[in-house]
Parts: sequence; C-alpha cells; structure tokens
Amino acid sequence: MLGSLLRRLRPRAAGDPVVVVSGLPRSGTSMMMKMLEAGGLPVMTDGERTADVDNPKGYFEYERIKDLEKETDKSYVRAGRGHALKVISFLIKDLPDDNDYKVVFMRRDLDEVLASQDKMIQRLGTADSSAAAEAMKEAYRNDIVRTRLLCRKRPNFDLIEVHYRDTVSDPAATARRVNAFLGGALDEGAMRGAVDGSLYRNRKA
Repeated sequence: MLGSLLRRLRPRAAGDPVVVVSGLPRSGTSMMMKMLEAGGLPVMTDGERTADVDNPKGYFEYERIKDLEKETDKSYVRAGRGHALKVISFLIKDLPDDNDYKVVFMRRDLDEVLASQDKMIQRLGTADSSAAAEAMKEAYRNDIVRTRLLCRKRPNFDLIEVHYRDTVSDPAATARRVNAFLGGALDEGAMRGAVDGSLYRNRKA
C-alpha cells in the first residue's frame, strides 16, 4: 500500500521507464524478452551470448548488467529507457534510482528451474549441483521474497508476476496482461506467436 501511494506521488524520472525482465535463471526470462521484442518493444542487448541448445531462440542479455552489484557508474542503464532489459532477480536491488522501472517478474516451479539448470550444468561439463538442490531451492525462495518486497517498497518500481507454465499453455492471456501492464501499445498477436511450447523441456509432472 505505501509503495503504491509513493509511486503515485513521486515525480516521474526523465524519459520512459526501463522494462526489466527478471526472474531466477531458467525461469523464462529469455522467452519473455522474445515476446516483447516480437511485440514491438526494443530490447537492450549486446548479442555477446548467442543462442545454443539450452536457449535456441537466444538469451537477449546485456553482459555489463552482470557486474551491476560491483559497479559505481550505472549511468549506462538509462539507455534502457523505453527498452526491455534482462536483469536476474538477485541484481534488482542494485538498479540505480534515477530511472523508473516496470518489472516483468517471471515465475517458474522451482523443481523445474533446478532440473533445467542441472541439464545445462551437465552439458557444460561443470560440477553436479544435485547435492545442493535443497539449499539452492531455499535460497531461490528467499530471493523471490526479497525481490517482491523491494519492488513494493521502492516508489520507482512497478511489478507484474508472470508464470512460465501459464504463458506456455495460454500465451494470448499472458500477452494481454503484459501489454496492459506496459501501456497497451504492443502487438499481442506477435507476442503470442513468439512462444514456442516445444522448448518447455523440463516439465514437472
């Protein structure tokens, strides 16, 4: 309630808000970035991380964002005004206050998130994370709670939660919700068409 009131009273930052697509790793953030791009929203990406077997449609990442927690000069984030920018949930707290943010927060069943991550880890040939699965799941739960609380409290943040499974099963409904949240100017048909259900490969029974 307080965060909502402060958002209404706060003078708007210069320029359009940064549309932040966030969530845990492997929660559907790349899918949402693809939907927004298809719908007509420019995306802020440097193209350094290219598509692969884990994300055949691309990652839509901006590498410098990964250092957001450590950097002091974050003025480059302003270039994301009027664009979609992918930021993992852990780094939401480090976004600078001189922008307004519309956060599309992707949610996915944590067992599916971990299963998807484990398959990626195995393909990369790195250490098996299965022994730490429960600890990782608890850390992810805490991260989700922190992110939701932060976006409610900071007056320059507005958040919508979007579930991965719901988006795959009914992309038209998600396209409508997200488009309405972002002002209604996107092409919902193109957003819907950007969802590829065949990529839902780590599905919980």
